[in-house]
Amino acid sequence: MLAIYNHEVEHSVVTFDLVPRSLEEQRSWIADRSGAHAAIVADRAAPASAPEVVGFASLSPYRDRPAYATTAETSVYVAADARGQGVGRALLEGIVDTARAHGFHALVARIVGGHEASIRLHESAGFEVVGHEREVGRKFGRWLDVTVAELLL
Repeated sequence: MLAIYNHEVEHSVVTFDLVPRSLEEQRSWIADRSGAHAAIVADRAAPASAPEVVGFASLSPYRDRPAYATTAETSVYVAADARGQGVGRALLEGIVDTARAHGFHALVARIVGGHEASIRLHESAGFEVVGHEREVGRKFGRWLDVTVAELLL
């Protein structure tokens, strides 16, 4: 999971993090997702070794005020060599099912503007684009927009 995430931090705009996570930060992130705000992984068998993680999805708190407790933000990350194989769809469907099981009412996906594959993936899972935030992030010397999609459970 750490390698997949840090690759995106260093080489893409799909996360607005600017500095790769340390192993300790990743462990803390995982510990924070041991309750209702969960994480799931997709893996594939690797020859003569443990399964290889090819993607993960998570639920994170949407906002810190109590009235938002039944809303979660979703994230889906897939390793570059596993894209286009249905991993993202399986992860998104799995995290939506997890959110339902944990009693969430609304899911929000914040997708970097122009990431059409992610927008289409979310729409195919029932998310509706509900907003567009202009130039709210800056990475690699560029201003970045965010598309907001929502699913009511």
